[in-house]
Amino acid sequence: MNGQMERMRAPQAAWADRPVPERLAVIARLRRLCARDPQALAATAMRPNMNEADILVAEVMPLLAACRFLERQAPRLLAPRRPDGQRPIWLAGAQLQVRRLPLGIVLIIAPRNYPLLLAGVQAIQALTAGNGVVVKPAPGFAAPMQALGDALLRAGLPDGLFAVLADTHEAGEQALALGADKVVLTGGEATGRRVLARLAETLTPATLELSGDDAVIVLPGAPIETMARVIAHGLRLNGGETCIAPRRIIAVGEIVGPLAGALADILPTLPPCHVPAPEAERIADAVTAAEAAGAAVIGGRPGETMQPLVLRAASPEQALPPLFGPAATLITAPDAETAITIANASRFALGASVFGPPREAMDMARRLRAGSVTVNDLIVSTADPRLPFGGTGASGFGVTRGAEGLLDMTRPQAIVSRRRILAAPFRVIPPGAARWIARGLRLLYG
Repeated sequence: MNGQMERMRAPQAAWADRPVPERLAVIARLRRLCARDPQALAATAMRPNMNEADILVAEVMPLLAACRFLERQAPRLLAPRRPDGQRPIWLAGAQLQVRRLPLGIVLIIAPRNYPLLLAGVQAIQALTAGNGVVVKPAPGFAAPMQALGDALLRAGLPDGLFAVLADTHEAGEQALALGADKVVLTGGEATGRRVLARLAETLTPATLELSGDDAVIVLPGAPIETMARVIAHGLRLNGGETCIAPRRIIAVGEIVGPLAGALADILPTLPPCHVPAPEAERIADAVTAAEAAGAAVIGGRPGETMQPLVLRAASPEQALPPLFGPAATLITAPDAETAITIANASRFALGASVFGPPREAMDMARRLRAGSVTVNDLIVSTADPRLPFGGTGASGFGVTRGAEGLLDMTRPQAIVSRRRILAAPFRVIPPGAARWIARGLRLLYG
């Protein structure tokens, strides 16, 4: 495995030297190849809670949109630029330039929940920036990345620039010792802490997109029946295995009763989700403890096959812990200020949503501690390829996607140049000049 990383160094250096339009020609051919037979690509990511149509919409379509975004925007974003603003007086005659350079080899540790979209976008952004890419897939989900690698080769990507490791946990541990120049991890909080501890030994930079505990605030004026359908969709999407699925539904004022009733009507009608045994056990334990404390369950019951459920809690303290399945907590807030306080109290800050009158909802959105906030919408709009995606706190740091995600796959280099060497800046400043320098500073900046 170490040899594989070293063998990638020479092709990566040659790839980095190619002009950005040449690199993007590969991305454009990749997009056309995948669009020619999107069902074949979707077939590699099939899983119990997602049918072919789901994967085409939730993974293939945003991946192709991300390709097109890069084709149109990367030349401008990666081009050398001159700093904006007025030139400082001491740099008279100097030419300034900021360049974006590739990092080298990017290791992507991929998740199981969206195994094509998430790692795929990260990979094409890294390649566009001039990097080589090594992907460690989640157990059981190597096929989407292998298919992407085959498509990249057919699109003209030089051999040796994209590698897919084994999908075992052991391969992940070994991959961290390979000497990558950056690591991008999408996973849980506990995994993020372990990976970051390993990377601290070598000061390797990382982008960590970790767990979420997303708040969905429902304000008076939001249509109750529609809200129930929206929440039900968010809970069931991908079997609840979406990092920005609704986890804490915060109903403001007296709408909690009607919302609970609407959820009680719709949740039992939903098809069941398949939940991995460890997560099903976690959900069952959390629900049992909450019920013992006086909370009530709306909808399904925990299990490896279960309909989505919502726990109606008497207080925020009864809320379910962050789970990765079709389960959420319904919490009452007496007013909007309390709703914001409850939403921002979580250690996690990945996504949030606000539903209600547009102006009031937008004002609340600006005050929420979350990396992505939707107003009168849920989950899907965050897949816009123009938007950065990432969290803070226990939800990690750094971003993927959008212009910021592309630039995150590079490092800036500042160049200051002069046409001729000046002697004056290198002379010793006499102590007596301090009085005149101070006067000059008052004149220039006072």
